[in-house]
Amino acid sequence: MTLTEPTTEVEMPLSRAMREGSAAEHEAAEGSAFLTELLGGRLTRPAYVAYLVHLRVVYAALEASLDEHAAHPAVAAVHDPALARVARIDADLAWWTADTSLPEAGPAARAYAARIAAARDEPTLLVAHHYTRYLGDLSGGQVVGHGLARVYDLPRRGEGLSFYSFAEVGKPKPYKDAYRARLDALPLGPVDQEAVVEEVRAAFRHNRAVFAELAQLMPAWRV
Repeated sequence: MTLTEPTTEVEMPLSRAMREGSAAEHEAAEGSAFLTELLGGRLTRPAYVAYLVHLRVVYAALEASLDEHAAHPAVAAVHDPALARVARIDADLAWWTADTSLPEAGPAARAYAARIAAARDEPTLLVAHHYTRYLGDLSGGQVVGHGLARVYDLPRRGEGLSFYSFAEVGKPKPYKDAYRARLDALPLGPVDQEAVVEEVRAAFRHNRAVFAELAQLMPAWRV
């Protein structure tokens, strides 16, 4: 997949196609039992630690792939080091766990990471994973962060929740608007656009699988 002037006009802007084309998968991922129980205050802190561990596997794969292909035109259009989350996840894990050992990520997180790594062969597809993770973090992720602060009575300074802090990018809405504009400016024809949309769907399916895997472990974390 290469970026060239499309020979056939696409039906809608890429950002809209990504959002509308993955709406069902997105809704299914957001409605996970694990997230509902976590934000409902019905799971102990180790549940959130396990969630962070799974996220770290995914973001490590994504950020390694983005760095590797930072010069690719599609990746360059969205890549922003200010969005990087791995260091923030590590800081949060240190805050939540102190000297305790970390659990291992399960097969679902590793499969998600493998899907991202496979996109290295088609760097334009990395845009789908970038969009799914980071725009999600700037949107629904902020709701999750506020919910966790309330449920676990965390310090007002945001300690333990640096994953949800995007101070470097400024106000989320202008940033997201500019991000979508850059997506829409990518010269993708209909076939390539649909490939990106399908990769967004796949990303949400993998995200849902991670939540399902964590949900199976919930009995050990009940309050």
